[in-house]
Amino acid sequence: MPRGTSHRETAPRTIFQRVLDILKKSSHAVELACRDPSQVEHLASSLQLITECFRCLRNACIECSVNQNSIRNLDTIGVTVDLILLFRELRVEQESLLTAFRCGLQFLGNIASRNEDSQSIVWVHAFPELFLSCLNHPDKKIVAYSSMILFTSLNSERMKELEENLNIAIDVIEAHQKQPESEWPFLIITDHFLKSPELVKAMYAKMSNQERVTLLDLIIAKLVGDEPLTKDDIPVFLSHAELIASTFVDQCKMVLKLTSEQHADDEEALATIRLLDVLCEMTANTDLLTYLQVFPGLLERVIDLLRLIHVAGNDTANIFSSGGCVRAEGDISNMAEGFKSHLIRLIGNLCYKNKDNQDKVSELDGIPLILDSCSVDDSNPFLTQWVVYAIRNLTEDNSQNQDLIAKMEEQGLADASLLKKMGFEVEKRGDKLILKPTSDPPPL
Repeated sequence: MPRGTSHRETAPRTIFQRVLDILKKSSHAVELACRDPSQVEHLASSLQLITECFRCLRNACIECSVNQNSIRNLDTIGVTVDLILLFRELRVEQESLLTAFRCGLQFLGNIASRNEDSQSIVWVHAFPELFLSCLNHPDKKIVAYSSMILFTSLNSERMKELEENLNIAIDVIEAHQKQPESEWPFLIITDHFLKSPELVKAMYAKMSNQERVTLLDLIIAKLVGDEPLTKDDIPVFLSHAELIASTFVDQCKMVLKLTSEQHADDEEALATIRLLDVLCEMTANTDLLTYLQVFPGLLERVIDLLRLIHVAGNDTANIFSSGGCVRAEGDISNMAEGFKSHLIRLIGNLCYKNKDNQDKVSELDGIPLILDSCSVDDSNPFLTQWVVYAIRNLTEDNSQNQDLIAKMEEQGLADASLLKKMGFEVEKRGDKLILKPTSDPPPL
């Protein structure tokens, strides 16, 4: 068939009917091989014919709604989906089978492209069996093409059906996990899944911890991406914030498993670490910050966890100990090393221009804890950076907290050299001690 769009539109409907007849006739051989495995070796010519039929249909649909409509009205979509499901049933490693399989999926993707009527018919025939069969296929191209079909066909109404078939949504997460370079699973998650708080909440409850980390990474990517959250995104991400914060409050002590060598690679603890990373990025967004600043129990739990980790790191050599102590290997070590820093960063964010939280940290003895974290692990500049940030936010327009730190310095509970490193100094004015910024700001 000619490749030009204008030539495609001149193709008579009879051509597509002949192609469909060949497709139906050849599919009988595949059906027979599914019932009788001994027939598989005789499939070569049928698979070649099927492949050429799909190529013809696939090419005819490119940017041509006239052909898309003609082919759809012949019920070619239903025949194609049935044939693809037969391919999955065969489970034989033949390159000719894979080629036919891929071309069939490409045809479905092309006929659905920018054509709502075709998308609707593809969805009726393909959901859920085709996606359940293809999204976890060992062949990368089959996963990519089936993801393309899902992305093209999804809309807000069909997302509700996806909530009732969570295995498909989780398969997409797994596909992205295995093939992070593949565009379609990524787009499904960012452009569809993350716009549905109900789906995300249902998925999160059912996923493995490894899959949760993948989803949380994509939430972070959305938060820190080049394009800021839109007005439409904010209500959705407030719902995500509720899920993330409540999960962290309930489960954050799981991270203490990493203090034991037997649990040095515990995936539940790693998912908790990623929850904290998401909370840090969410509280860096002013639209989400005010909601999280008043989230019940969040600030208290963060301070409590910082205290537990601080004590555990001082008591024994473990993953949360200071620089000179034994650490676990690789990514786990990097995540754990940043965990204390991010707890302090989150405290700083939650106290930003919020006197109630500033006072709450003081009441919970959080200020000495934060300062002590920095003096114990002075070798970690990343930690020092967030301690400086947190102390600034705790003392901004808060004379009570300023007085507390000044008195700590006088009593020897706060190291004057440490305060100077952080950009503060204590000055005595009559009977009062004043905490004030130094003329030279600290390096960040």
